[in-house]
This record gives sequence, C-alpha cells and structure tokens, in this order.
Amino acid sequence: MTNQPYGGYGAPHGAHGAQEPYAPYQQPQSQAWPAQGQGYDDPFADQHTQQWQGQTWETQMQPPVAPVAAAEETSYLPPQGVAEPAPVAGVEPEPEYGPATLGGNARVTDAQRARAEGRSPIIEPGLQPAVLTAVLGLLLAGGAALGTYALLVPLVVLQGVTAAGWFRLNGMWPARQGIALGFLGALVADAAMLVADRSPGVILGTLGVWVLLSLMVQLRSHADPDERMYGLMATVVAAALAIAAGGYLAADADAVVVGAVAVAAAMVARALPLPTAVSVVVALAVAGGAGFAVGGMETDGALIGAGVAVCALIGHRVASYDYPSRFVHFTAGVALPLAAAGPAVYILGRIFA
Repeated sequence: MTNQPYGGYGAPHGAHGAQEPYAPYQQPQSQAWPAQGQGYDDPFADQHTQQWQGQTWETQMQPPVAPVAAAEETSYLPPQGVAEPAPVAGVEPEPEYGPATLGGNARVTDAQRARAEGRSPIIEPGLQPAVLTAVLGLLLAGGAALGTYALLVPLVVLQGVTAAGWFRLNGMWPARQGIALGFLGALVADAAMLVADRSPGVILGTLGVWVLLSLMVQLRSHADPDERMYGLMATVVAAALAIAAGGYLAADADAVVVGAVAVAAAMVARALPLPTAVSVVVALAVAGGAGFAVGGMETDGALIGAGVAVCALIGHRVASYDYPSRFVHFTAGVALPLAAAGPAVYILGRIFA
C-alpha cells in the first residue's frame, strides 16, 4: 500500500499511542506534510469521518475533547450534587437574577411595564408643570384685572397649548390639521364673544359648528374607518376644551381673578410630595383659602376657589393618564387644569355674584 497525499483518511494524531514513521511529502515551499501510516487499524473507519492531516494551529498540542465534557464546561447550569453555601448571619444574600435573554436588560420603567401588562399608568406631571400652570393662572388673573384685551393674550396661549396637549396626550403626533382646527375654533369663539359683548351663548354655538366641521374633515379622509373615528373624537374634544376655556372671557372679572388664583394655588399644592388623598385635600383647602383671601375675605370667594379647584384637579388627573411623556406634562399637564376650570369660573361667578 502506497503513501497517500494530504487529505486522506486516517487516525488523529496522538489518539492511539505511537504510529509508524511517516514518509515526508515534499512541497514547493520545502514544507513536510505527514502521510498516512501503513498497517494501522483505523477504529473510526466505519464512522466515515474525514480527518485533517495537515499541521494546523495547535492540532498536535491539544488532545481530543469529548463533546460531553465540553458541554459541561461551557454550560451555565450549576454542578449537580453541590450544596449552596449558607448565608452568613447578618449578611443578606445577593439577589438572584433570571437567565440571560436575547432582549438585553429586563429593567423597564413603570410606564413600559404597564404597557406590557395591558394597563394604563397614572404618572402625575410634577412640580415644574404645576409652576407653569400657576404662572399662566396668575397671568389670567392679572389680565382680567387690567381689562378684556389684556385677558385675551394669556387666554389665547392657554387655548393653543390645550389643543396641542390633547392630541399629544392621545398619542397623535404630529396632528397639525387637528390642532389647527381646534385652535381655530377657540379663536372664532373668542372673536364672536368680543363682538357679542362676551355672551356665553357664543361658546355653545361655536362648539356645535365645529363638531360638524370636524365631521366633514374626517369624512374626506382616506384612512381606515377606525382611525377616522379616533381622529374625529380627538378633534372634537380638543376643540371643545379649547373653546370651553373661553369661559374666562365670558365670566366677570372678579370671578376670573378669584378662580385663576385658586387654580394656581391648588396645582402647586397638588405637586407637593404627599400621598394622593392627602394631596387632594390639601389642594382643595389651599384653593379655598386663596379664593377667600383674593375674594375680599368673603365666603363666596372660598366657595368659588374650591369649586374651580375641583375642575382643575379633574383636568390634572386626565393629563396624568395613559403613558404620558415629558412633552405631555408640559402641554396637557399645564393647560388642562386651567381649561377645565374655565366653565366653572363663569358658572360659579354668576351664582355667587
């Protein structure tokens, strides 16, 4: 039997003891390659496995490793039959973590966990949006004390932020057409009230017209029926909130001053680090006290302040709902408390005038 060149069948090096001498095979680079030994019984012949006979990287230095042993060395499973050491007295054991996953870090935020579990979290805006709400409320109060057109400037800002914040709160962004439509409805209502000597009936009339206009706009859309219905509801509610904020313009100036100051005080008190129930009670008490102080030390001022604070807290709760983001907190979280209190300022001002 003649010597075979590189690539033939044979036993691995060092697997079964000493072998017969190999006849060198001369390469052009003067490199010797071992050939197959003669007269050697190959125990792996029936497995039809081709072996590499060249001098590769460390093939002659490493003995063959059984697959079972390799699996045991690379496995993450703890060794069987070995008892875990008992924790030392006074030292808490380290927390156990689950197995490694392809998803990476399993630590998620409260909002992400709530989304994965199919529920909606309530995340309150916090102190910074509350301060902005207080500043805007004080601007409304100062504008009402100065005159109608001075009140109009912060009111227009409130209506624009209300329309934008509602769409962002519902996850619809960008929604320029819906925001523009709701904001335009608020501007039309303001202009109509100025022409009609601040008549509150203009608010209802404008709202009815804008519902029909929003319906016509959605009927021209080529989106899916479910998406069009969702867009219609968001547009109608955004326009209704922005238009209803015009209650500050229709109300008496004294009622606007009392109500806006009460909302400002209530939102700052609500942002204090207190339990929710305690925070709500404190906010109502602070709003009543602010209304009493601004309203000439009269009970009517305290009732107006507490009443508008209830509406403001409802708007604050709505702005905290359904996966809010930082942008939501600085739009809906700022504007919704004041916008929701607008109709209450007009109604309570007429009652206690």
